[in-house]
Amino acid sequence: MDFVKYGIIGSGAVWRFHKFGCKNNPKIKFKAVFDINEKTARRCAKVNKMTYCNTIDDLLKIDIDAVLIMVPHFLHESYVIAAAEADKHVLCEKPMATTLEGCDDMIKATEKAGVKFMIAENHRFLPVHKYVMEAVQSGLVGKVFLVRSYEGVNEIPGLMKSGHWKGHPVMAGGGALMDMGAHKFATINWILNDKVESAYCWLAKQCTNLSEKAEDNAMVLLKYLSGIIVETIVSFTVISPPTNSLEIYGTKGSIIENHEWNKPVKIFSNHESMGNNRGKWYEPEIKHGPFPKYYEISMGIEDSYFTDCIINDIKPDFSPEQAREAIKTVLLSYLSAKTEKFVTVDDLMEVYNTKGTRSILEGLEKYISNNYCSE
Repeated sequence: MDFVKYGIIGSGAVWRFHKFGCKNNPKIKFKAVFDINEKTARRCAKVNKMTYCNTIDDLLKIDIDAVLIMVPHFLHESYVIAAAEADKHVLCEKPMATTLEGCDDMIKATEKAGVKFMIAENHRFLPVHKYVMEAVQSGLVGKVFLVRSYEGVNEIPGLMKSGHWKGHPVMAGGGALMDMGAHKFATINWILNDKVESAYCWLAKQCTNLSEKAEDNAMVLLKYLSGIIVETIVSFTVISPPTNSLEIYGTKGSIIENHEWNKPVKIFSNHESMGNNRGKWYEPEIKHGPFPKYYEISMGIEDSYFTDCIINDIKPDFSPEQAREAIKTVLLSYLSAKTEKFVTVDDLMEVYNTKGTRSILEGLEKYISNNYCSE
């Protein structure tokens, strides 16, 4: 096999980042498209010279090797399972699913079918995050004790649209925290090579006020098994281009990263391997560009990696179990917000084994502080 033939499921805004990220990769061939919005799908098929498919079943019957799933969160589980049962490899956008049970069913279905399965967590493939991970794990900042992370975008239109899935506690799996926490937690777990032990979470509606929607802003405090403490803040209501930032503090140095910088990372380290850059701020050369460029870069690398896994019959290093761990942390945080207390993974697993984790999402909107302010 010299290339992989993909069918795309969903042809909205995210598809464009994948498309431009992969445009020069001869190993990736986008052959067919399905979207519940027929007009959008037909236009996508025409512009990109793909076959238009009227249903998901039609797409899965044609000559493709894999699917790229880019649909609302509540559809991930059913589409992944359908693709696996049709013997197609699966690359699915984050978040993996909205419940742990959904994650489990996806893992079981893809393992049973023997197909490759990876969540399209582009933050795991962003060059700056790879640099940070390698710096941390090689000891450049010593023993890490504190991490701060942030992501901000503007999703106010979707959150103020009644009946729309965006921000719906069950259909979206929550609000800003499910949408962006999946990014943050998967990335931080990877960088630290660690897992979360406990969480405390605040949820708020700061700039939107539809009663049926979940939070537009969230703050989470996490304690990891190693004792590292982590602060994560996410916002759906910032008036700026989408961006992310990360700060890591250790006993031998510090790392500060911001996606809006052309040189996205600064490191201060007393480690001897820093040579002439020891004991001063250093800005390494890393392939990057402010939004939307870092989306295209990371998705291009991600899609290329998954394609190579198919061609070379290799199990992806970013496993579904790791993606599930990020969803576990999101749900742990929501459990904290609902119970208004510090909660542990053991508390979450008690819910998992009794009521099921969907119960955490049901009625979540009632536990969100409404601080709505309009100009």
